[in-house]
Amino acid sequence: MTVSSTLRAALVALATLAGLSAARADEGFVTLTIYKAGWIIGGSGGSGVLQFRGRTYGLSTGGLDYGLVFGGSKTVLRGRVSNINRPSDIAGVYGAAGAGIAVGRGARAIVLTNQKGAVLELSGTQVGLMANADLSGLAITMR
Repeated sequence: MTVSSTLRAALVALATLAGLSAARADEGFVTLTIYKAGWIIGGSGGSGVLQFRGRTYGLSTGGLDYGLVFGGSKTVLRGRVSNINRPSDIAGVYGAAGAGIAVGRGARAIVLTNQKGAVLELSGTQVGLMANADLSGLAITMR
């Protein structure tokens, strides 16, 4: 094997490793504050932040709920987002079916996935009067 073919093989191996590490997804941390209200059909809106690779990005949320929805609440969720390569991967529509009741203060936990494969694992507190057994959608956009 000549020096040039050995060098070429080493460069190909290095390029392959660089490509694999660049394709590996990363994770960040999310805080969302969501206000929700409804009577049969409900709506939600709010804001939050994504912390990813040492930077902070603003987020906006909005959504619709349909089913048994009654009342109003404020929910503060914190957790991680995984399987993202860039901050914009968190943007998208997340869907869920759920049921719950909050009278005063209660705990909330949820795992959601969007169409880009980003996975949100969030938990926090919910304050208000809210009863629901519904299908809901949450859209997250970058500000």
